[in-house]
Amino acid sequence: MISIKKFVFNGFQVNTYLLFDETKECIIIDAANYDAAEDAALSNFIEKEKLKPVAQIYTHCHIDHVLGSAFVENQYNIDMGIHPGSKGFLMNASNQAAMYGFNLKNTAKSTYFINEGDKISFGKSELEVVYTPGHADGSICFINHAQKFVISGDVLFHESIGRTDLPTGDFELLHKNIFKKLFSLPDVYTVYPGHGPETSIGHEKMNNPFL
Repeated sequence: MISIKKFVFNGFQVNTYLLFDETKECIIIDAANYDAAEDAALSNFIEKEKLKPVAQIYTHCHIDHVLGSAFVENQYNIDMGIHPGSKGFLMNASNQAAMYGFNLKNTAKSTYFINEGDKISFGKSELEVVYTPGHADGSICFINHAQKFVISGDVLFHESIGRTDLPTGDFELLHKNIFKKLFSLPDVYTVYPGHGPETSIGHEKMNNPFL
């Protein structure tokens, strides 16, 4: 059974998720830790729970979501998994960070690509990848059908959606992908977003004013 630990990191209050099961293998989703205290919060939890990180994967590569990628790579010797559409954001990460007041020397040096339909495996558990651009090129969500949840990144929030006024944003495309890829899930699925509190597919169908 998958356990989910949420950390809230950096000035943008990004939700970083650490998922693990009974095997103690774990994956880190959107490592957004920025300073020494946040690095320690992540690594201390991993050490305390005797976890073995086997992957770091990203819902998208806006700067607020990737600030901890180099730390995770160096600390655990694991590459950074992204959708190919996110590569452009990484190439400009240092400049983008400076625009928002972050001092970022680099992101993880080694990356590999994740595409729609791929399965992310750790221990006895698995996540399905779906491609959901609209907030940003390269946006993906991770779904676990056994426990009925989705890690939605900045695609879908509690009674809100990702902003579409940034480069590569597209409101109509985001709207389409939410209905096609997420609202096709049963109402009981829990949604773990990139910012803010958890919600559910059913709640958003009934209450999200943007949808």
